[in-house]
Order: sequence, then structure tokens, then C-alpha cells
Amino acid sequence: MEAQLPEAKAQAAQGPPKAASTPNPQRKTSPSSVPSIVVGVAVVAIASLSIWYLVRGQPLLVQGEVDATRFDMAARVDGRVADIPVERGQDVAAGSVLIKIDNPETLAQKNQAITAELVAEAQLAHINAGTRAEDIAARKAALDRTQAAVVLANKTYDRISQLTGHGHASVAELDKATDSLQETQRAADQAKSAYEEAVNGYTKEEREIAQATVKKAIADITEVQSIIDQMVVYAPVASQVYQRNVEPGEYVSPGVPLITLIDLNDLWVHFDLREDLVKTLKVGDRFKVRVPALADREIIVEVRLIATKGEYASWRATRATGDFDLRTFSIRAYPIDKVGGLRPGMSAYLDWQTR
Repeated sequence: MEAQLPEAKAQAAQGPPKAASTPNPQRKTSPSSVPSIVVGVAVVAIASLSIWYLVRGQPLLVQGEVDATRFDMAARVDGRVADIPVERGQDVAAGSVLIKIDNPETLAQKNQAITAELVAEAQLAHINAGTRAEDIAARKAALDRTQAAVVLANKTYDRISQLTGHGHASVAELDKATDSLQETQRAADQAKSAYEEAVNGYTKEEREIAQATVKKAIADITEVQSIIDQMVVYAPVASQVYQRNVEPGEYVSPGVPLITLIDLNDLWVHFDLREDLVKTLKVGDRFKVRVPALADREIIVEVRLIATKGEYASWRATRATGDFDLRTFSIRAYPIDKVGGLRPGMSAYLDWQTR
């Protein structure tokens, strides 16, 4: 009995006997926890995308426009439009007739100038021909008559003078004879001058005046003809009719554009850029632009002009409002190769960061 006590105490110290332990099966995920995992993944993805959107660089898309050389064709004369042999959108060659103007007054001025030239030339020919032989003979006969009258007047004066000295004629008769002699002498002098003028012909100065009159008449015709030539407007270069501003029968004034042409062989893309962007650009740079009207076709252009576009809108010398005003520069970029279908007015887009 005593021998069993220590053994009983040992069992008491160890506690009650434990039941035999059995291994637990592997724990499985509850179906109710799947939506929570999906929501967590979505939240993490949205947060990541938001952070990426905020920290990424913003793309800079610059929009430009295709432009071309334009010609505003006008006339120097007024009148009514007689004919317009071209239509809008038509391709015309250099020297093609674009418009004809009718002006009867100008045509009448040309006829008057031509008549004045004929008169001046006839006058010059008359002077160059000199005096006719008939005129010279007539003036010689007139000179002979006046000289004979002078001889007769001298004889009459001598006779009356002697009679007056002997008291057989009055002083009044002597005065009358004296006046007659002086008058016949003056007539003889005039006849002599007329005869010498006929023999010598026209003077050098008269010939020069006649020649100058002819030149002036020719200059008047040239002036009127230059105006008439402007009544027909021609195309200066091979181009396309962009716009017709008048119709046949309308009255037009000098200097008013009648037809607008565009040169499709001289196309460029025009951009307006702030000066903080222009500082990284120089003449000769090449980049690609995208033209939506040509199915987003990319074309390579080259910068050939960088020009300022006006002054500041409101210039400020100090940075009082938080930032400085920036000027705008006009950029012209020409296509390296000819692009079929490219026309003025089409938009062109440039990705500034990837140019």
C-alpha cells in the first residue's frame, strides 16, 4: 500500500491523463471572403492609376493650319465685267485670261489720242517739206508790187514837194504824199520779209516744236493703251482659282480684288507658338505633323521662318501678377516632299514632346 503511494503521487502531479491528439484537417477559405479581395485589388489599381496620372507629364499637342501663297487679282480701271472665262477650283496656267472689263470711255480716249498723233505727224511733215514753189512765187510777186508802189510813191512825193516849193501845191498835199510813201515802204518791207521766210523755210525751233508734239501724241497713246491692257486680267503664275468675287455685268473699281488665286506648289504649315516653346526651335529643324484630312497621314516638314506676331497684349515690366506676359511667334514649316491632296485650310497636329 505504501509502495503504491509514490506512484499515485506522481500521477497526481502530472495531472489527469490527456486524450490522444488527432491531426486537424487543412483550413479552407470561406466563400464570403472573395468579394473583399476583389474590392481590395480594384482599390489598389485605382489608386495606382491616379498616382501615375498625377505624376506623369501632360502631352502638348500643337495645332497648325496649312496655308499657301495667295494672289488677289485686281484691275487698274473701272468698268463693267464683260467676261469671266474661269470657274472656282479651276487650274489655270501662267498668262491665262481671268477676267475682261469693258470701258467705252477709255477706248474713246485712245481714238482721240490716235487722231492727235495723225495731226501732229502731218504738221511735222508740212514743216519738213518747207514752203511750196507756188507760195514762193506768190510772195515774190507781192514783193515786186510793193517795190513798184514805192517807186511810184517816191516820184509822187518828189513832184508834190517841188510844186509846194514853188507855191503850186498845198502843204496838205505834201503831207498826204509823205504818208503814202511811208505806207508803201512799210508794205514793201513786210513783203520782203514774207518772201525771205518762204525762201528760207521753217526755223529750227519750229521743227523741234513739231517733233515734240508728235512725241507727246505717241506718249498719250501709250498711256491710254497701258490702261486698256489692264482691262484684261491675266494669271501671273500657274495656280488655282480660289475665289470669284464678281460676276459678269457688275461694275468694278480700280484696286478691288476680283479673283483670288492660290499657288498649290507653295504650301506650308503655319503654327502660332509661345516664346517659351520657340526657344527650343530653330530654322532648319524637321519634325512630323499629322493631317487628319488625309487620314491622319504623317508628313515631314522643315522650319523656314520664325517671326514675331505682334507686341504684348498688356506689357508689364515687373512680375506683379505671378507671371510674365509671353509673346507669340509665327512659324512656317514647309513639307520636304510634295504631298498629294494637301490643301490650304487643312489642320495639322504636332506632338511637341515627341517631335
